[in-house]
Amino acid sequence: MGIQIIQKNHSSVFKLSLVSSVLSSLLFSAAVLSAQKTEESQQQKQSDKQNVSYPNDTNIDDVITVIGREKNTPLNIAANVNIIDSTEIALSGATTLTDVLRGQSGIQISDSNSGPVFAMRGFSGSQAANNTLILMDGRRLNNIDIAAPSVGAIPLNLVERVEILSGSAGVLYGDQAVGGVINIITRAPEDTGGNVQLLGGSYDTVEGRGNVSANINDEWSVYLAGSQNNSDGYRKHNSNNTGSILGRLQYQTNVDDFFVETSYYDNEQDLPGALTAEQYQTDPRQAGSSTGRQHEMTNASRSGYRHQLNSIWALSADATYTDSLIDYSSTSIYGTTITRNERSLLELQPKVTASFPTRKGDINLISGIDYNRGDAKFTGSYINREDKQNMASVYSQVTVPLTQAMSLVTGGRYAYVEDELTDYAVYPDGVDLDNDATAFELGVNYRPSNSHRLYVRAETNYRFAKVDEQAYTSPGVYGLKPQTGESYEAGWDWVSAHQTLRVNLYRLDLEDEIVFDSSADTPSGGSFTGANVNADSSRRYGASVDWDWQVLASWQVGLDYNYIDAEFTNGENKGKALPWVAKHTARVFTSVDVTDDLQTFFEAVYHGRQFLDGDNTNEGPKLDSYILTNLALNYTLNDWLASIRVDNLFNQKYVSAGYYSYGTGYYYSGSERQFMVSIGYSF
Repeated sequence: MGIQIIQKNHSSVFKLSLVSSVLSSLLFSAAVLSAQKTEESQQQKQSDKQNVSYPNDTNIDDVITVIGREKNTPLNIAANVNIIDSTEIALSGATTLTDVLRGQSGIQISDSNSGPVFAMRGFSGSQAANNTLILMDGRRLNNIDIAAPSVGAIPLNLVERVEILSGSAGVLYGDQAVGGVINIITRAPEDTGGNVQLLGGSYDTVEGRGNVSANINDEWSVYLAGSQNNSDGYRKHNSNNTGSILGRLQYQTNVDDFFVETSYYDNEQDLPGALTAEQYQTDPRQAGSSTGRQHEMTNASRSGYRHQLNSIWALSADATYTDSLIDYSSTSIYGTTITRNERSLLELQPKVTASFPTRKGDINLISGIDYNRGDAKFTGSYINREDKQNMASVYSQVTVPLTQAMSLVTGGRYAYVEDELTDYAVYPDGVDLDNDATAFELGVNYRPSNSHRLYVRAETNYRFAKVDEQAYTSPGVYGLKPQTGESYEAGWDWVSAHQTLRVNLYRLDLEDEIVFDSSADTPSGGSFTGANVNADSSRRYGASVDWDWQVLASWQVGLDYNYIDAEFTNGENKGKALPWVAKHTARVFTSVDVTDDLQTFFEAVYHGRQFLDGDNTNEGPKLDSYILTNLALNYTLNDWLASIRVDNLFNQKYVSAGYYSYGTGYYYSGSERQFMVSIGYSF
């Protein structure tokens, strides 16, 4: 096995070296082409940059795709949607998607020093990856096992905007769209040009990024992007070596839209392990008594085609195939264990959309089929397991104008899943598990004026057990039931020329929530204590306020506040708070243009007190609240952009992830103050 792993490592290094060479050549060629542009076009580009719009100056009917799986406008949708565009990302000086998303739309982040997990609407760190759906251009990043999506694989130079739906989206997206949906929209090839960027900072972090696009002719265009990041990491034994490459070929006319895309992601990372309370207090940077190393290699290919049949009907289909190889080793006082995870996923998504004009507005229809076929194989020191999972669902949603100002949205989805599971410790003879689930929605959207929007919405949702959750259940439990839920919400949006205000109230009830319970009976032949179970009922309700104000052309301020009350509503833990859910979170920020070329950004993110993950009985102490403050300076000179960002400016000590087991807490420490300097050139 050791030889195979070494061969894989050399292969991945060769791939990254090759794509880096290709990328460099393309960037050089594009730079030469850029240098040949006329002085007039350079002046126009500089003029455009000086007149760049601020987030609150954007059209109140900006087009998005996160809801409806089709282009729409935020204020015409009965849901709470937030858009973070490329301008806002640039103004923040953020260097990672985690920096961008922290504190936005009530998102709570858990990070065991191996990568972020994003929770929405009150889920613990261990459950967030299974109840928040992460998309990239509509492609699912969530895995068929419990591993969190590799959001760190997406460099910011690839991101055009981020669309965040807070709340359930079970009808349109099905499995796992319980707490919310985050859709990361990447840059599309439009004009010939590109960008190169170099970054360096704390913990010997060095990163290079680049992207280039070119128009082949009026219909065909090509896009290529790549990145490489190396860092020692905040903690001891926490270094990483991460690279990615993406290429896209696109064809567009008035009636046809076709693309083919391929990407490769490679990440080697040392895992420092959890700390005891004493270790955390003594030195939060030290490695734990159990450490690990992980090497993940993922290939993804995707193609899509959309054809506008006429002014009403359109047909489209997407096909995606991903395969990953993850080698993991763990070292503790008990010795070294080695695990290999091989997983693949095929997704097919045909759909039909229609828009029927009426005197009151357009009737919009979307209907489609989602089919997923996944295969996960785990082999190692204490595991030998394989699960083939087939999931198919059919859905439909229609939006009907009741008046010119009011519309009704309704829809439904039926889903079926089949697992063919073999586990040589728990199910040596194999077992077939079948389940189905449904989701329905009903909402009303009311726009009495161009600036105001009110909405109410009710929706049911579901999630099926992941392949490795089904394989580890208590004796006598053959398969977990689907988790089901009901979501209710109401909201008000106000948008003016210089201000936006969004207010949202919601309630989320769950039955048979799928969780790991360390006190449950261990499966026969199980290698560790506890099991996956359908937990007691739980309830979450909350409120959010999001306000932005462009005070002056050169000065912007904003505030986000989120309240979540999450507790068990049945069983032995009835009335207990759900662990790892902070009741209060908030974010304030300000951005100031000091001069035409110099801009500053400052934000403070507040995270309230919470119980450790796994402390369902609330018997352990709560973690302290904390405030993270971040500062950025951005300087622009012609086509150059230089930035300095300081995260955790006041060196706040905090726990980024933690869990509770048998009266003992285990902790992962968040990073102390860190600096990042970047310089970029656009052509």
